[in-house]
Amino acid sequence: MGRVTERRKVIRIRDGVVSARPDTLVAEEPLEIRLNGKPLAITMRTPGDDFALAAGFLVSEGVLGRADELQNIVYCAGATVDGSNTYNVVDVRTSPGVVIPDITLERNVYTTSSCGLCGKASLDAVRTTARWTIDDTHGDTAPPVRLGPELLASLPDRLRAAQRVFDRTGGLHAAALFTEDGELVDVREDVGRHNAVDKLVGRALQNGSLPLSRTVLLVSGRASFELAQKAVMAGIPVLAAVSAPSSLAVDLAAESNLTLVGFLRGTSMNVYAGEHRVALQAAAAQG
Repeated sequence: MGRVTERRKVIRIRDGVVSARPDTLVAEEPLEIRLNGKPLAITMRTPGDDFALAAGFLVSEGVLGRADELQNIVYCAGATVDGSNTYNVVDVRTSPGVVIPDITLERNVYTTSSCGLCGKASLDAVRTTARWTIDDTHGDTAPPVRLGPELLASLPDRLRAAQRVFDRTGGLHAAALFTEDGELVDVREDVGRHNAVDKLVGRALQNGSLPLSRTVLLVSGRASFELAQKAVMAGIPVLAAVSAPSSLAVDLAAESNLTLVGFLRGTSMNVYAGEHRVALQAAAAQG
């Protein structure tokens, strides 16, 4: 089984003094995802939570949406020429009767740890494959999700405190799921932002928690179109990022009723879409 971190020799230079020492690095290995025995995608990831990653990836692709649609996930034995198991190939088996979108079987896709799927489909693809509309009202039984800026501002510190591997390597992204009251539900780390989100969503699928209709997704780094897509596909109403969103992420958020917050640093933030979920009047009064 691959390890989350590895040790490598590094030449350290500090104030002109040169020394050799071991350094702890985050591990990065390929993971091939197969769907019912057929190769589907390869992603570069940090080993760990591989089954959840594969399940979450298939949620974002519109293949899975309920726990009972997933039969099992296994590592593939004999993944190499000599027959050994590298633990870098997983096969996801769907339950009988689950309809598989044709597009998922017609393409082999490669995802990088930096950008996720290369050549990602446009907004039209999300419209046609989303299982749920982002509706956080639960009919007449609960009020809409509404967050104060002070609650949003507190989330990055809570995420940072939960990043165990980052403290040793400084080289991991993280994604965290919070309740609307700011309670930490789950946090995952990975060399890729999109993988960290897939691990969160995959675990929610396995636990029967989808759609995540009253939650906040916080990601380290920027908010790309793909991360917004993953939030929409999981039914998450609020996506917050510590850095900038892309223009297409903002377009998707506006069209999908997703609240998108960027540059969430300290007490400052930008709300790019879905401002009806943020208590802006209270914030203006305090300012």
